[in-house]
This record gives sequence, C-alpha cells and structure tokens, in this order.
Amino acid sequence: MQALVESMRGDHPARPCLVLSNNEDSGGIAWAQGQGIRTEIVDHRPFAENRRAFEAALNEAMAPYAPDIICLAGFMRVLTADFVAPRAERMLNIHPSLLPKYQGLNTHARALAASDTEHGCSVHLVTAKLDDGPILGQARIPVLPDDTPDTLAARVLKKEHQLYPAVLRRFVSGTRETLFL
Repeated sequence: MQALVESMRGDHPARPCLVLSNNEDSGGIAWAQGQGIRTEIVDHRPFAENRRAFEAALNEAMAPYAPDIICLAGFMRVLTADFVAPRAERMLNIHPSLLPKYQGLNTHARALAASDTEHGCSVHLVTAKLDDGPILGQARIPVLPDDTPDTLAARVLKKEHQLYPAVLRRFVSGTRETLFL
C-alpha cells in the first residue's frame, strides 16, 4: 500500500482518497495517517461468518470517498460476487505468485515444494473467483537453490513494490495490456 501511495505523487494521474483496513493495528493505517491520508477501519471479526454484513460495512465506510479504483494490498478477506460485481473492471489486487499458479495462500512454500525455477507476483483485476481475474502485470524472479519461503517472500515483495505502482499508473491511463517486469 505504501509503495502505491508514494507512487501517486507528481505527474501520476491518480491520487489516494482513502486507506481502508480491516486491522486497526495495520502499519499501513498508521503510515497513511502520518501522510494526512484519510483512513477507515472495518474490523471483520465482529461479523464472524457474515460476509455480507462485513461488506455492507465496507461499502458504508467507502461511500463518502467515492473511490474510482480500489487497490487491494494485503487485504486477506474473500469478497463475494455481490461486492465485486458493482466494481467490475475497477478493483485491482496483487498476489504473490505467477497466476494462475498458486492461487490462495502459502504461495512461496508451494513454489518451493514444486521445485519451480522461477516465482513472482501478479497484479490482476478482481473477480468473484479467488485470484482469478485478468492479469494486468507480472514480475518474475529466479528461485535460488538456498531459498526458503521467507527469503523467497522477501524477494517477491521487492518486485511487488515495483510492479503494482507501474500497473496502476498504466491502468489509470487506460492501458490494460499485461506489463511484464
């Protein structure tokens, strides 16, 4: 999130209007507040297994800001089709794998277990299916012989911080062609 917000300065065609999290202890929330960016917290825990009620609270929190584009970053909640559909073609996410490989969790460990020679990250449009939307960008890194899930995650994170801002800039400007870094 911080890399995205920092990229939206100068000649960038977008500006952040809100940083929203489901975790009040998120470092991103504290950082955004320090930057003077409006923040909202919608804790998912009080909603237990009621996703629709949680999503209604998300909608209520976002409504005053009327975001044109929603960029998910580290938001580890599955969103329903009812939430995603009204935002079709306007919601992006970053995922730590070369989609369509390794949708869901534990992507780094899964890449290592499969003896993959490369790994990376993908930015995609969000659809109702988990980590399944059209891919807007991918960045690849080699898997090194001594990699662990943690070392691989750290190297992929560096690529995420390059890829997501670059894809967002292109997306806001109307480019939907896949960017490869």
